[in-house]
Amino acid sequence: MADEITLIAAAFIVLKNKQKKKRLWIRPYLNRRETLDNLSLEISLDNKLFKKFTRMSKGDFDFLLNKIGPKIKRNDTNMRTAISVTTRLAITLRFLATGDSFKSLMYLFRVSDASISTIIPEVCAAIIEGLKEYIKKPSGVTEWKQVAKDFKDRWNFPHCLGALDGKHVAITCPPNSGSQYYNYKQFYSIVLFAVTDARYNFLYVHAGVQGSISDGGVFRHTAFGKALLRQTLNIPHPETLPGREMLTPYIFLADDAFPLTENICKPYTLDLNIGSPKRVCNYRISRARRIVENSFGILCSVFRILHTTIDVELKHVQDIVVACAHLHNFLRRNTRARSLYSPPGTFDSEDIDVGRIMPGSWRDDEQSLTDLRILGRNATTRAKAIRDEFMHYFMTEQGRVAWQDKYLEGTSSR
Repeated sequence: MADEITLIAAAFIVLKNKQKKKRLWIRPYLNRRETLDNLSLEISLDNKLFKKFTRMSKGDFDFLLNKIGPKIKRNDTNMRTAISVTTRLAITLRFLATGDSFKSLMYLFRVSDASISTIIPEVCAAIIEGLKEYIKKPSGVTEWKQVAKDFKDRWNFPHCLGALDGKHVAITCPPNSGSQYYNYKQFYSIVLFAVTDARYNFLYVHAGVQGSISDGGVFRHTAFGKALLRQTLNIPHPETLPGREMLTPYIFLADDAFPLTENICKPYTLDLNIGSPKRVCNYRISRARRIVENSFGILCSVFRILHTTIDVELKHVQDIVVACAHLHNFLRRNTRARSLYSPPGTFDSEDIDVGRIMPGSWRDDEQSLTDLRILGRNATTRAKAIRDEFMHYFMTEQGRVAWQDKYLEGTSSR
């Protein structure tokens, strides 16, 4: 009897094992990644296609790979071969360049979507760490004065240390977040705040503040904003403008989304008659502040992930956005890289002979990201006096630009 029971139990176990379907460790078509040609490998053989595919030249790709390769490399195991560092970087750059879904990238690179969801955050974090020297806030008076000199030489605006702006980056609604990330434009977002120099490079970036925050909260939330308001940025001490007597602080240029303070200057909103001193001052402020608008414009037109609604975990969104900013500065590091990343016609330009501003090509997509608007500010008397001093300076012989009047006739105020 016992033997019969044993035989029945053994037969039951064998039958159960036969019925149990084995789970694949990896899908066969994905497992043939290294042996079969795929589109990404074909493209790597054509320099022009490679640049469009990854948004950088093959030389820049190899340079970046050497920078971050050790940080993203994974070891082979007895079970399977690790995904190569080249494929990991290519997947991430393609994701940033297009905003394609993980499923779409899976078919393109023969890497599972589960692996891609891990690879992209890891590579973005490695890009930020490996390229951290490309976004560096000036640390002392000498470096800040070099930034101010560039603004004076290139944009005829003295005592300017940078241009401030913010952009809403669309995201899917985070779980259990309520309306924290729901902005005034009626979509969920985080805010990308940035400071740029006179050459379209980022001096400082911060991403992650909830889209619903307003009334100066975004600016005050950042380490940069806190340091500026507490006067711990080590910026130069006030000096007189050429030909003037009043000690005038060094400033950052902003729009009406930011508070008017001793170190933040923004346009006037009243008494803007054509040819008036305030209108002239607004033009000069807006002309120099366009740098940050153009920087955001080229960033978003190249890295199209910023044109989409980013559908990843919230904890990874910040690294994705900041990694794009680091790549922006990296791709503008020399003349050759700049010519590929931002060719002539990319940024706004000026036709002095006819008095016209020629829009850059990035503006074709400018509606895809929304300006940060935090309207209504109480300005101190001191801050207003400083802005008035710049206004008076721009009307003097030393501060006047000979062709500025051409831009004031028939143009709208800002």
